[in-house]
Amino acid sequence: MNLTLKIWRQKNASDKGKMVEYKVTDISEHMSFLEMLDVLNEQLIAKGEEPVAFDHDCREGICGMCSLYINGEAHGPDRGVTTCQLHMRMFNDGDTIFIEPFRAKAFPVIKDLVVDRSAFDRIQQAGGYVSVNTSGNTQDANAIPINKENADKAFDAATCIGCGACVATCKNSSAMLFVGAKVSQYALLPQGQIEAVDRVKNMVAQMDLEGFGNCTNTGACEVECPKGISLENIARMNSEFLKASLKG
Repeated sequence: MNLTLKIWRQKNASDKGKMVEYKVTDISEHMSFLEMLDVLNEQLIAKGEEPVAFDHDCREGICGMCSLYINGEAHGPDRGVTTCQLHMRMFNDGDTIFIEPFRAKAFPVIKDLVVDRSAFDRIQQAGGYVSVNTSGNTQDANAIPINKENADKAFDAATCIGCGACVATCKNSSAMLFVGAKVSQYALLPQGQIEAVDRVKNMVAQMDLEGFGNCTNTGACEVECPKGISLENIARMNSEFLKASLKG
């Protein structure tokens, strides 16, 4: 298939940036979206032009690095997949595809389609951990009985890969689905109870400090999340935060 690509080009964080049009031809419908961008970059390099910078790592839908805003949707038109798992069969011959970086104040553009998502790392560092007894008396985690429903919900929350699609698709650039998932995976397990009060208060405080907005309650984050993280986790985070606040 032959395609017209309108791609956001920005030299660095201080550059104004603009959309630039490119043509690609003979693209196979079996290619992944990133493979299509690889083809474009090979053509640009052959012409002596600067290739398009975009983030990627595993290309298996696990790392969350390949975060692109495609035709107005985080990770593109497919559902339950990251950009690296998006295939060109989702598009038609002759299509014009708009490709942009994730837009959020807390995700500043580094170059072209690459954004700085270290704000997520700082939120995680604020409370996303559990205490470990290293005195030699550590209890085997598998020996602690856990209600299956809670275990399943904790595992579901833990599937969050921190890609930032929830932020990119939210009108307020809210990170509450991400933070809700990270809080939930610990709040539902006995191992997470030691830091429970400090965890939710510190992670929410850091989220606000990073400049993320509040939840819009529209549910777009869950729809475009490649792992289908449930809005239930936002409700659980709010509940945990209220309980923590009352405890002082």
